[in-house]
Amino acid sequence: MPADALAHADDLADFVAASPSSFHAAAEVARRLIDAGFRQLSESEAWPAQAGGRFLVVRDGAVLAWVVPKDADAATGARIFGAHSDSPAFKLKPRPTTGSHGWLQAGVEIYGGPLLNSWLDRELRLAGRLVLDDGTSVLAATGALLRLPQLAIHLDREVNDGLALDRQRQTQPVWGLGESDSADLLGELAATAGVDAARIRGYDIVTADAARGAVFGHDDVFFASGRLDDLASVHAGVVALERAADGFDAPHIAMLAVFDHEEVGSATRSGAAGPFLADVLERVQLSLGADREQQLRSLASSWCVSSDVGHAVHPNYPDKHDPVVQPRLGSGPILKINANQRYATDGAGAAAWNGWCAAAGVGSQEFVSNNAVPCGSTIGPITATRLGIATVDVGIPILSMHSARELAGVSDLADLARVAEVFFAA
Repeated sequence: MPADALAHADDLADFVAASPSSFHAAAEVARRLIDAGFRQLSESEAWPAQAGGRFLVVRDGAVLAWVVPKDADAATGARIFGAHSDSPAFKLKPRPTTGSHGWLQAGVEIYGGPLLNSWLDRELRLAGRLVLDDGTSVLAATGALLRLPQLAIHLDREVNDGLALDRQRQTQPVWGLGESDSADLLGELAATAGVDAARIRGYDIVTADAARGAVFGHDDVFFASGRLDDLASVHAGVVALERAADGFDAPHIAMLAVFDHEEVGSATRSGAAGPFLADVLERVQLSLGADREQQLRSLASSWCVSSDVGHAVHPNYPDKHDPVVQPRLGSGPILKINANQRYATDGAGAAAWNGWCAAAGVGSQEFVSNNAVPCGSTIGPITATRLGIATVDVGIPILSMHSARELAGVSDLADLARVAEVFFAA
C-alpha cells in the first residue's frame, strides 16, 4: 500500500476520533480550514467582499467552506463537493439517566437506520452539544462510557437462528452500577465540557464507537472505523480543499458543503433540504455584485458532486448485488446510478465525473442496485431539486454500511480526495 494512502487513512482515523457527532465534525472541519487560512463568518453579521478570499460558516452540525478566485465576477459559478456529517446512532432521550436491577442505563432513541446488532458488545462514547442557560452551546464528548451487552447464548439457545432486538427494551446501554436516582448522565457530559450540569437547558447527544479507526488485512488494504458514512467523504473534501486553496486560480468558486441530518431525511435547517446552501450561495453572489439574472447564470454554470458511500459487492451475499456491476474495495471511487433518480447522476454527470477521475489518474467504477433490492438516496437529488445545479452522485464502496464500524479500502479513501482536488482546482 503506498505511503500516501496509508497517511491519508491515518489522518482520517484522527478526523473521525475528533468527530464523534455532527457538531464535532463541523467544528473539526472549521478548525482545520482556519489553520489553512480560512476565515470563519457569522450568518448574523455583514460579510466582506468575497473575491480572492477563503471563508467558512458553521450552522449547527453543518459547515460550508469556499474559496473565491481573485477575478471572480457576479456570474461566476461554483463547484460544490457535498457530504454529510451525521451517521446512524442512538440519541439521548429526555431524562436519560435510567436503570434497573442495580445497573445504570441511558435512555436512548434510535437515530436513522443503524444495523442494530453491530452496536452490541462495543464500548461506546457519548458526544454532541449542550445548550446552556445563557443560550450558548458547548461541545461535549466522553471517552468509552457505555455498552449494549448481548444476552449470553446460554440464556437464548436459539440466538444463532436469528436475532431480533426489541427497539425499546433491548437497546438501552449500561454505563455504571447503582441506582438511577443517585446518578446523573448529563452531569458526566457536563464534566467533559467543563460546565455546571445545572446550566444545561437542552442537548443533542448521540452515541459513537469508541475505538479508533484501524488499517489491517493483507498488504494493509482495509480500513475499519465508525462513521465512515459519511465522514470518509467529509474528510476527502477537507483534504482536497486544503490542497486546492493554495494558489487557487480556477475560473469558479470551490465549495465544500457538509450537511447534517442526511440519515433522517435532510429536512432541517442544517440539512440538504433546508436553505443553508442556497442562503450562502446567494450571499456570496451578492457580495460579488450579482443581480437576479447573474445569480441564475451562476447556478446554471455550477456543478455539485454529492459524495456518499455505496455498497461494495459482498463475497458472502453476491445475490444481493447486480450480477454484472459489482464494485470492489481498492478499485477506486464509485459513480452511483439509479434509473428512478434516487441518485442524481445522468449521462452528462457520468461524463464529467469520468473526466475528473481521468485527470486525477484515478480509476472509477459504477454502482447500481439489484432490481429486487430497494435503492437508497443521498443529498444529490435534494440539491439538484432545490437549486437546479447539475449534480452527480459518487462515493467510495464499503461493506457493513450503517454498522457501528464500517469497512473501506485504504486506496479508495485517498483516491476520492485526489478526484475532489481536481474537481475543485481544474
